[in-house]
Amino acid sequence: MGGRVNGKTTLNPSKVCKFMSLSSQQVRRGSTVRGVAVWLAALWGAGSLLPVQADPWLVPGDATLRHDLLWLADEGILAAPTTTWPMVREELARAVRTVDDRAAAALSPGLAEALARVRRASEPQSGGVEARLAGAEPSPLRGFEDSPREPGEASAVLTQSAGRFAARLQVTAVADAADGQTLRADGSHATARFGNVAVTAGLREQWWGPGWEGSLILGTDARPIPSLTVERVLADPFETSWLRWLGPWRATASVGQGEGGSSARDGRLTVRPDTKIFAARFAFKPKPWLEIGLSRSAQFCGEGRECDLGTFWDMLRGRDNTDDSLSAAEQPGNQMAGYDARLRSPWRALPMAVYGQFIGEDEAGGLPSKFLGLMGVETWGGGTQGSWRVHAEYTDTTCSFSRERPQVDCAYRNSVYPQGYTHRGRMIGHSMDNDSRMLAVGAIWVRPSGQSWRALARRVDLNRYGGTPDTSHALAPAPRRVEDLQLGWQRPLGAGAGHLGTLRVGVGAFNSEAYGFVEWRRAP
Repeated sequence: MGGRVNGKTTLNPSKVCKFMSLSSQQVRRGSTVRGVAVWLAALWGAGSLLPVQADPWLVPGDATLRHDLLWLADEGILAAPTTTWPMVREELARAVRTVDDRAAAALSPGLAEALARVRRASEPQSGGVEARLAGAEPSPLRGFEDSPREPGEASAVLTQSAGRFAARLQVTAVADAADGQTLRADGSHATARFGNVAVTAGLREQWWGPGWEGSLILGTDARPIPSLTVERVLADPFETSWLRWLGPWRATASVGQGEGGSSARDGRLTVRPDTKIFAARFAFKPKPWLEIGLSRSAQFCGEGRECDLGTFWDMLRGRDNTDDSLSAAEQPGNQMAGYDARLRSPWRALPMAVYGQFIGEDEAGGLPSKFLGLMGVETWGGGTQGSWRVHAEYTDTTCSFSRERPQVDCAYRNSVYPQGYTHRGRMIGHSMDNDSRMLAVGAIWVRPSGQSWRALARRVDLNRYGGTPDTSHALAPAPRRVEDLQLGWQRPLGAGAGHLGTLRVGVGAFNSEAYGFVEWRRAP
């Protein structure tokens, strides 16, 4: 993979290319576990550059942890952006170290408990074994909070670090798999660090944006996409004065490999095999009370289409519309781009924030157009009995959603890739799929013991402009209104941080259709 020059580890470009080729072949053959093993072995050889933890990432899915992080950020304890997941464990550890015992004693009881939970979550890990068992009737809609995807799941996780390298191998056996894959490596990844840059190969969950009930561009509805990711680790501001105004910032870019099959959803959805998926994001905090994110994604290449550096370059510079004198066969791919922001009240006596995400399905004049929209407001607080957060969120996945006549059958659809914006039959963006609308109100209450309760009510209009049956829609071939109510409970088992693991229970009703899950998880 590399060698040493003047005592420093270097990468051999020809071996890197060979490694990517081998990994891609493994994924195309459908052997995800074997493909991840190739990536882990290859990056192990990239090794000793800067010390990293056994698992340097905190992936999306833990609503309690996200509540705590947002509270710390809004109180000025955490400076880093909080809308780009996975979060960096080292960044959080550095933030909580700035609060000494005297300062911690002066915090309100609820905030002090939040600080303690984040301190435990960000503690360095030298490696170990995790386990997870879950049974469920899965919910059709997925938000930020993690829940089992299949009726039965059993996972074993091994994490390990070697000098400047970290790896996580997760193997999950599932019952009655929706996509037919009963043995999965979702959650596996390997990371090598180069200064303040990390290179990660594997299958990590990602969540981009401030929303709680969905992300319009990259969320957790679809299973993780096998990807090679380059990202900034610590969110320190630029040192140069003319860029320092951006404040703390994070940047990430990845190229992923789509599924190799020609169909999904039991053959009901046609798929262009071997589609590549590009995603990039830049998030920054010019003020402690303002966070801004810029996101972009693209589908390119695929079976029967050109796939070379020229294709990738045309995709990067946005030369992929028919008005660029390109035929459909010559277009490099399909893209989405947009921005999001979270604005906190400048008055500490009024703990409230408003947020929004606007993602363009098309491009006009070099800028995103035909926007999908997500808007929300949240408030929080705490005392001796624990802490709480309430949010209200509105989402519309119709192109040009704010206009009197929006463009239907446009979002997450394109003529080049018949599967639309999906991976293994599920949405890469919002789980509602296109032409849908959601109004949601959710709340979380976290006790000092770490026990938490959650409640969520959603009113959803799915595929609301569907005139003829749309078999490609993820949830509803025809217009359908859904009233959804969900309750959740989580409790650490055992003393302290819960050395016997954590038990989670969720129940809900999707109109008259009941769903729910029970999950036990134990970390090292």
